[in-house]
Amino acid sequence: MKTAGIIAEYNPFHAGHAYQIRRLREMGFDAVVCVCSPGVVQRGTAALFPTQVRVRAALAGGADLVLCLPAPYAALSAEGFAAAGVALLDALGCIDALCFGSESENETEILRTADVLLSERFPAVLRRKLDEGLPAAAARSAAAQELQSGAGKLLTRPNDILGVEYCKALRRQNSTMQPIALARRGASHDAPLDLQNGGFASASALRALAGRQDAAALAPYVPPECLPIYTEAEKSGAVLDEHAFDIAVLSRLRMMTVQELSGIRGAAEGLENRLFGAVRDAGTLEQLIGQMKTKRYPTARLRRFVLDAALGYRSDLPAEPPYLHVLGASKMGLSVLNRAKTTANLPLSHSLAQLSRQSEKARRIADAHAAAEDLTALCRKTPAACGTAYTAKPVFLNE
Repeated sequence: MKTAGIIAEYNPFHAGHAYQIRRLREMGFDAVVCVCSPGVVQRGTAALFPTQVRVRAALAGGADLVLCLPAPYAALSAEGFAAAGVALLDALGCIDALCFGSESENETEILRTADVLLSERFPAVLRRKLDEGLPAAAARSAAAQELQSGAGKLLTRPNDILGVEYCKALRRQNSTMQPIALARRGASHDAPLDLQNGGFASASALRALAGRQDAAALAPYVPPECLPIYTEAEKSGAVLDEHAFDIAVLSRLRMMTVQELSGIRGAAEGLENRLFGAVRDAGTLEQLIGQMKTKRYPTARLRRFVLDAALGYRSDLPAEPPYLHVLGASKMGLSVLNRAKTTANLPLSHSLAQLSRQSEKARRIADAHAAAEDLTALCRKTPAACGTAYTAKPVFLNE
């Protein structure tokens, strides 16, 4: 069985994601395994739909097996997000290739750039660029360009940047998975809806569209099998209430001391003081981020730090996921799971409660993950109960 892996958020799953899976089928892959973010996502915000809704959509759209990227890793920077996703796919022991979207569609150049960033020379060149006053992202691009022609431009394109992080993780973890860079179809990453192309729209544009209108408005841009899943979720109130999310996060932050904030993952160079001061006045997360923002701190980093603080994620959390949590599977996906029973090198189960009992690391990550799911459950149009991370049933397709 030839199996490909994908690391994604599916926020929401749309036509571009379905196209990626179809291309893998055309390339001869029998099964597609997806590692998917839960209720919180890499930008430091909550997902539009809950975890189970997005799992159903992924399976309806062609995925065979969906594994959970536990919340503490889903809310990391691109480097940490990629490393955790690669670690989970590699731990299955039966994934042949890692597929990701790309502007360049050039695995060789992406791998070469990853090697540059991992080289012994890179830190010194990067430090020099930072000392020249360049922002972090620009300094990284300039340093890579100095060491390898063309690497700088590649590190300005969102999907290629994440592809480089995937390849860095493959190198660092000595993975045998082969990278496959597929060209992104239609709208570019974060492109507004008026720039959509041929029924392909960016996930950010679709989230905005659903917010302005309703889930039914997604029809031209999502697989027809997925639309009923989204509209039913909306009908039941299982869609993000951004105002509720703002209030929930801010209320937690206002109760924290500077000392508590100083122990949060990502606290450095007085960032905890900036957060403590800003949260006294801010009434929304946008206001909070605006008051904290400086040239030194990108908005995405600030959002992640704010979310980590609200969830109490400290810097001593385990560096890598300690288990494989199954969220859903098709009939083919069950075949992959059956094979993984003999190849996986991490505990594998659809029961988070069972996984949490495997080790102290597993318990800590399961509890941290459940805390994020509980927070986002509260921030739906119709708030859901606590404990769904432990009680939710996996989505198994019969066909």
